[in-house]
Amino acid sequence: MEAERAARAAVMLLEAFPPGRELAMAYAHLGQTYSAAGRREEAVSWAGLALELAERLDATEIAVHALATIGFCQFAEEGREKLEQSLQLAQRVGLAEQVARPYIMLVEAAVGARRYGLAIRHLQAGIDYCSDRGLERDRLYLLASRARLELDQGRWEEASDSAAAVLGISRTSITPRIFALVVRGLVRARRGDPGQWAPLEEAWALAEPTRELPRLAPVAAARAEAAWLEGDRDAVASATESILPLAVERKWGWLAGELAVWRRRAGLGGEIPDTVVEPYVLQLGGDWSRAAERWRELGCPYEAALALADAEEEAPLRRALEELERLGARPAADAVARQLRELGVRRLPRRPRRATAANPAGLTARESEVLGLLAADLRNAEIAARLHIAEKTAGHHVSAVLAKLGVRSRREAARVAAERQILHGDGELAPRR
Repeated sequence: MEAERAARAAVMLLEAFPPGRELAMAYAHLGQTYSAAGRREEAVSWAGLALELAERLDATEIAVHALATIGFCQFAEEGREKLEQSLQLAQRVGLAEQVARPYIMLVEAAVGARRYGLAIRHLQAGIDYCSDRGLERDRLYLLASRARLELDQGRWEEASDSAAAVLGISRTSITPRIFALVVRGLVRARRGDPGQWAPLEEAWALAEPTRELPRLAPVAAARAEAAWLEGDRDAVASATESILPLAVERKWGWLAGELAVWRRRAGLGGEIPDTVVEPYVLQLGGDWSRAAERWRELGCPYEAALALADAEEEAPLRRALEELERLGARPAADAVARQLRELGVRRLPRRPRRATAANPAGLTARESEVLGLLAADLRNAEIAARLHIAEKTAGHHVSAVLAKLGVRSRREAARVAAERQILHGDGELAPRR
């Protein structure tokens, strides 16, 4: 609210003078402010004024900025082309930070629209660009989007690693931190691991004071899912009741659909919002088969399995159970197993034993591997070669390991790990119990 007031005051002041670059930038900044608040129509209106004036003044940097805002807000329509135009223009004239912004917005918008192929095409290029130029804040935005992409695609171990890479940086900007906390909380909730509520509550504490829908939305949806997995109907209602009307009002179809589905599954009912997009329309309309097919086409195996779980027939419920077990989604699998038993099914496949328990330091499986190699005194390039990953990725994992152990050097990491029995004295990984 304060940012909006300041941006509007700047526009009012500058409109009293002949139009120039300062006014064009003020328009662009006000558009960006509305975009950050999730008020897309207003954002496009002001960014449109900025673009028009910038083109008249031949102000390329301002035009790039305004194009990116418009493209992000209109992504479901022709926004992709505008974002790519913004990116190409910034690259051509060598505007480093303006290159990073459309990369971030392209990837975030594509992930939000479940267009993962498009996101992947720009993701690594964006990360490399930001890393090479020391644009650390912008790199963290992209890493947070990568974490969400990996979560959606059922690659939960990788998602956890990407989230940890963001959260391991002490001065992470608020938005990527919120996104990374949501991913961490959802991975734990979906697996049935302890500690899922701590990151979700931290994310809400960061998002709620901003009153900005782009920050509130992922946290609200994650809290609703975590509550549903625990069978807490009242908590689902609490997580969704204020955000769902806002999502409908601002025509956020993906968010409105997701919140409406969690409410329906919790037995809260309600009408299907007009703004809901496929495949939520199918799910809310009771067409679980086509909804599951659509989720599979989009590349979302967890959502596809949950759509099958909306059935009241043995065959689709068995398929849902198999897929949820494969993903390691224990709470949802337990819910489906209960449905099958209520249908009279008694012979269900025995759940495989969990291979590992939580690491004492909260390290992911990949981070545990990295720690073992650190203890063997391997450098980043050697770690990367051993694990078949990029050297920069190895560096991110090393930073995350040091942060989780609360140390500053590799030598300290090996010492603390041995003391806490994360590693044996000879540097090998201690068995998880």
